[in-house]
Amino acid sequence: MRSTEDFVFSILFSAQQQHNSITKVEIIMTNQWFTCKQRHSLTGNTTTRMALICLLLLACLPGISAQSQSKEAQSQPKAAPNAANDSQWKAVEDALGRPGQVQPDGVLKFGMPRRDLKVSVNGVEVKPGFALGSWAAFKKSGSEAMVMGDLVLLQEEVAPVMAKLQEEGFEITALHNHLLGETPRIMYMHIGGHGDAVKLAESLKAALALTGTPLPAPIGTMPNAEIGIDTKKIGDIIGRTGKVNGGILQFAVPRAEPITDGGMTIPNSMGISTAINFQPTGDGRAAITGDFVLLGKEVNPVIKALRENGIAVTAVHNHMLTEEPRLFFMHFWANDDALKLAKGLRAALDQTNSAKPE
Repeated sequence: MRSTEDFVFSILFSAQQQHNSITKVEIIMTNQWFTCKQRHSLTGNTTTRMALICLLLLACLPGISAQSQSKEAQSQPKAAPNAANDSQWKAVEDALGRPGQVQPDGVLKFGMPRRDLKVSVNGVEVKPGFALGSWAAFKKSGSEAMVMGDLVLLQEEVAPVMAKLQEEGFEITALHNHLLGETPRIMYMHIGGHGDAVKLAESLKAALALTGTPLPAPIGTMPNAEIGIDTKKIGDIIGRTGKVNGGILQFAVPRAEPITDGGMTIPNSMGISTAINFQPTGDGRAAITGDFVLLGKEVNPVIKALRENGIAVTAVHNHMLTEEPRLFFMHFWANDDALKLAKGLRAALDQTNSAKPE
């Protein structure tokens, strides 16, 4: 409201400069009324002009105030999405028995790292957030929801989990490796479903109960944590801002074009962004893994770029069944100087139609 008073004063002050008989003008605001006070006399013509100005400003005041309040509201930071503020999402959390995180695109995503597993690859002990993270993401679809996910499984868990999910109406969209030479052997089961969100969550919980997936435990996100590699330089090379989570430097690079399935646009947070993870291994070195999300024509150029930079390709396959355009997911591995690997990953990213960083 103060800005409106200043606005009025500036107009009246301008009028003052044009009339020598006005030596001072003060604006007193009471509710929505303005009163002009003078220390010396006003001429008749000036009084009339001043009265007209005040009347016009009174008529404009509600609009001016509304615009000011609107700008102030827009400048306030928006509250982070919270599942507790959405009754449907809160019910899904309760049904699955673990908290989720509402993504900026509205998806409710659950991370379920396999902290129970001790996995190593070529002498590198794999942290849960590096390559052992099961996840499930729910997206509203009218009164129902669609769910997509990726379950990290031991070989002996595959058959019972697959049977339970099919019994519950889920689709198995892929089953394969992501790594090579890991001990014990790890399989990755990609899943999809559509229907009542709570029923889907209950079914998924029943399938997870057939695995050693532990109950949720807080894993802090430490964006400024020192983890033994230069996260700033790596981000500069890759051209993206990463985040440190559980000792892992993570990047997510969305594609530029929309991806649809069954006529519905798939949000990036449902597994269609290129994922790049760095796990420090000492002396400025890091192990890297993740997957590039590619069109068919990009597959071989990316393989070439990775291999030329000492990065092994460990798998190329689908994760979904009916997406458009058709996507291929390329997994990779290396353990070398972190900055050198970042340059190789950037060379591979440059072969893709990735969205430009904001």
